[in-house]
Amino acid sequence: MLLGVHCSVSGGLEHAFDEARTLNLDTFQVFTRNQRQWKAKPISEDEKKAFATAWANNPKVKVIFSHASYLINLASADDGLRHKSIAGFTEEVIRCHELGLAYTVLHPGAAGEGSEEDAMNRIADSLKKIVAETHGSKVKILLENTAGQGSHVGYKFEHIRNIMDLAGSDRIGNCFDTCHAFAAGYNIATEDGFHKTWEEYDRIIGLDNLFAIHLNDSKGDLGSRLDRHDHIGQGKIGKLAFKLMMKKFQHIPKVIETDEENNMDEVNIKLLRELAA
Repeated sequence: MLLGVHCSVSGGLEHAFDEARTLNLDTFQVFTRNQRQWKAKPISEDEKKAFATAWANNPKVKVIFSHASYLINLASADDGLRHKSIAGFTEEVIRCHELGLAYTVLHPGAAGEGSEEDAMNRIADSLKKIVAETHGSKVKILLENTAGQGSHVGYKFEHIRNIMDLAGSDRIGNCFDTCHAFAAGYNIATEDGFHKTWEEYDRIIGLDNLFAIHLNDSKGDLGSRLDRHDHIGQGKIGKLAFKLMMKKFQHIPKVIETDEENNMDEVNIKLLRELAA
C-alpha cells in the first residue's frame, strides 16, 4: 500500500522506525536535520550504522524520503540567501544518499517582489548546480506543488513542468500535495474534478514524474491559497478524494503531514486503509 506518515527523529534518526513499527508503516518521511536551522553536522558513521541497522530490523519499510528545510529558498533574488540555500540543499541530498533514502522533497521557493518567471529561472539554475555537485547520487529531488501562499511559485502544474524542463535532469520529479493542490484551485474533492485534475497533471507534468504524495486534507477552501493541513476527511476536501487517491496510487509512497495530537496519525492511517479497502 506504501502508506505512512512524517516520522519523528527525536533522539536520533533511527528512532523514526519506532513510529513506523507502531503504525505498521511501509513508507515514511523524515527531516534528516533540524529543519529550522541552517547549520547541521554531517551524519556520522555511528548514525549511519544505527539507521541501517534499524531499517534492516524493519524490512516492511520499503521507501523512505526526506523533506528539506523550510529555510531553503532557491528562488530568492538575494544572492546570499540563494547561495546559502544551494549549499544547504546540497548537504540535504548528500545526507539522503548516505542514509539510503530514495528522495528528498523541496518547496520550489518564493519569488519575493520579483516575477514568477525570474524565480523559476533561479530555481532551475540552482538545481543544475546541486545536481552537478551530487552527480554520484541516485537521490531524486522532488519539487512539491504549493498552495500559492504569498509569493511561492509551484502552485500551477505549469510551474513544476517549467522548472523541470529548465533544470534538465532526470533526477528531478514531483511530490504531489493534496491540500496544496486544492488550495491552489484544483478541485480534487469531486469525482469529476479529481479525474480532470489528474488528466491535466498527466498532460503537463506526466504521471511518470510522480514519485511521492502528501495526503493532507485542507482547512482552506478551494482556491484559497491557504497552506493549512487538516486531518483526513475533516477538511474541505473530504473523504472521496482520499478514497480515489488510495485506489489510483497504490504504487506511489504516500505520507500524511498533519498534527499528531490525540493519536491522529493512527486515526488517519486507519481511515485511509479503510478507504483503500
